Amino acid sequence: MSVNLSTNQFYNRSSASMQKLQAQFDRLNEQVATGKKLLAPSDDSVGYQRLQVINRANVDGTQDAANVKLAQATLQQAGTNLSSITERLQRASELVIQGRNGTNSPAAKQVIATELDSIMESIVALANGKDARGLPLFGGKDDGAAVTPGAAGALTFADGKAAPIPIGDGQSVEVTVNAREFLSVKDGDDLGTAMAAIIAALRGDQPIPDEAVDTLGTIGDQVTAMQTSLGAREVRVDLQLAQLKTSADDRELVRTDIEDADPTETIVQLQKTMTILQATQASFSKLSSLSLFDYLR
Repeated sequence: MSVNLSTNQFYNRSSASMQKLQAQFDRLNEQVATGKKLLAPSDDSVGYQRLQVINRANVDGTQDAANVKLAQATLQQAGTNLSSITERLQRASELVIQGRNGTNSPAAKQVIATELDSIMESIVALANGKDARGLPLFGGKDDGAAVTPGAAGALTFADGKAAPIPIGDGQSVEVTVNAREFLSVKDGDDLGTAMAAIIAALRGDQPIPDEAVDTLGTIGDQVTAMQTSLGAREVRVDLQLAQLKTSADDRELVRTDIEDADPTETIVQLQKTMTILQATQASFSKLSSLSLFDYLR
């Protein structure tokens, strides 16, 4: 009876050992196929929880990176439009100098006035430019026109300011500005009023008002200052994008350490387990064919 019990125990232990080895082999084989060592939460509950945190951070990081790229594109476009406005204002200043030259004939002044009129139309079009979202680059809180010329040349500006774009870590950046900030001056005058006065004087063969010329110069300085401000914001956004990439790379290293299997080590363990399993199966097969096992069955 004791021999029978001992033999049964040996048989059961061998069977359990093979099942365990088979399960280990299947697990290693799946790790090789998937490249993952963490296949289920039960494998490493702490590691699994850390992976959930990393995955959520990656989702947030992806959205932040998309916002940063949108901010970059919008700031670049705004900067480009302001550069074009600056060029036109410089040309307008040159034309004003020519128009104030006493040797110009009335006909020549008419030509200058016509070009200034065209420049003003171009500046309004640039100020009403839109970003990749279809929103005004220099508008207000809605998607209406940023600048609207009035009957007497005075400009009407959109109300409010566009919402800033979140760029991660609780930060946000204003990628647009209201055109009022650089196309109008403190006393309520604006570029449209100044240009209308200059054009009217030229067409009427009258002296160009000093106040209008001063306003034109002030607005030119304001546009340049706004370019500088947007450039500084663009640098900040570039730095934030680099920081987001660094954070994403760091998270990937942690994720890899927790989740990914080492291919070489896993294959070695798989081969080792397979060898042991085959040897165990062979030994069990030989033992099970002995007459004593046959007798017990």
